[in-house]
Amino acid sequence: MRVSETVFEYVDLGLPSGTLWASCNVGATKPEECGDYFAWGETKPKDDYCGHNYKWQWLGSDKVTKYCCNEGWGIVDGKRELDFKDDAAFVNWGADWLMPSSFQIKELIDFCTWTWTQLNGVYGQRVVGVNGNFIFLPATFSRHVSDHQEVSSFFYGSYLSRTLSLCDGLCFNLFFNSNSVGEDVSSRLSGYPVRPVRMK
Repeated sequence: MRVSETVFEYVDLGLPSGTLWASCNVGATKPEECGDYFAWGETKPKDDYCGHNYKWQWLGSDKVTKYCCNEGWGIVDGKRELDFKDDAAFVNWGADWLMPSSFQIKELIDFCTWTWTQLNGVYGQRVVGVNGNFIFLPATFSRHVSDHQEVSSFFYGSYLSRTLSLCDGLCFNLFFNSNSVGEDVSSRLSGYPVRPVRMK
């Protein structure tokens, strides 16, 4: 089925910006599924998440070829938000959808009530908006660089944003565990799930 024929569900959490959050991750069919994993700025899942196969890294180097704000990391282009063609939500779900920005992640944290719980046997956070509507974010595992390691966990989750940190090797993400939730940074190379957003 083509993306244009697929209807992806969303939830209105009553957020001030009007942001609507998808009910499941890219590559998932149920809220409790992790779905596909992506390196930051890539739009397809892969088997290995490391420097030698990262789309925006020179072979044999730790320098990046796009999304760079520091000449020590590569060719400076000043880009800190993903272009549409490099956004996993936009490419896989269509033009109405994007990966969340750092601002949208902070809004979700600040305006919603977070409760650690289970959905169909899967641990995660139930995120209730100001209007009483909610989404479920499952705990996830991350796919790491260099050793092809999968770190599985029932007790934390990490989701990519579309916003680059000022430290070019890192991007902002949503991080939570059973006790807390916040914005964090992660390696651009590692694989993480994506929960798309759209506007009213």
